[in-house]
Amino acid sequence: MHLVRYLTPTSGPQVGVRDGVDVSPVAVGSLGELFGLSLDDIRGLLSRPGPAMAAADVRLLPPVDRRMEVWAAGVTYERSRSARMEESATADVYSRVYDATRPELFFKAAAWRVVTDGEPVSIRRDSQLNVPEPELAAVANAFGEIVGWTVCDDVSSRSIEGDNPLYLPQAKVYAGSCALATGVRPAWEVDITSLSIRMDVTRGGAVAWSGQVDTGSLHRQPDDLVGHLFAEEQFPDGVVLSTGTGIVPDMDFGLTAGDTVTITIDQVGTLTNPVVTGKDTFTWLADADPRQRRPPS
Repeated sequence: MHLVRYLTPTSGPQVGVRDGVDVSPVAVGSLGELFGLSLDDIRGLLSRPGPAMAAADVRLLPPVDRRMEVWAAGVTYERSRSARMEESATADVYSRVYDATRPELFFKAAAWRVVTDGEPVSIRRDSQLNVPEPELAAVANAFGEIVGWTVCDDVSSRSIEGDNPLYLPQAKVYAGSCALATGVRPAWEVDITSLSIRMDVTRGGAVAWSGQVDTGSLHRQPDDLVGHLFAEEQFPDGVVLSTGTGIVPDMDFGLTAGDTVTITIDQVGTLTNPVVTGKDTFTWLADADPRQRRPPS
């Protein structure tokens, strides 16, 4: 089962559960309303969905709305530490944060800026080296309880962050930099202790780069990351926290426009996005009507 947000041909956004080829509504007005509830209450609501309709007849939206935000963690895998040190002129900061008590946490996107499966992600025009970062993302409710898991692509500029760590927001937060899979897998249905995360980048019809990691290699556990995020912050509509990447290409590989990135996490989901360049291709994200929210063909 996956928790989804979707449109029907005759309605605005709805919240539901997708089970196989069917989607059934849940009796809440938004994901933000749902994630304002306790974990027990959420489980109860999801166990009583409404009448099913064919998933082929709905349009799936990103699993974030209202005041939800996406945050991310950095340097949570050994490979992430070594890659950051390789690209940076101030490599010691990444070595120190890897073993520090306090993790690296940063804001990634407001709900309206998030794209989902099949929609484009972007590389910055002012960056020489850009990469996808495939990550397991925790979805937490207003009380800091992890209620589910989804797939995140934390698209990043290695060249901008490498110039100076203080440029991190510019390297991480821009139009088209945050993609989430359409579904949230309930936390009580999957054990994330050892899940395979795989990524393929295709170019010209062939695989140009691929990589794989296991969540068992996570240096920091999601519960701990969520605890630090909630220490002095409030998320009344819930939050998505991406837990960092263990898959980073060498410095000789970067995304180009026309690539396609596919990320698969066992038991959680798949996320596929074509790659474009520049903010001008993302004006559609600002449309206030979700029914009109569609990238140009």
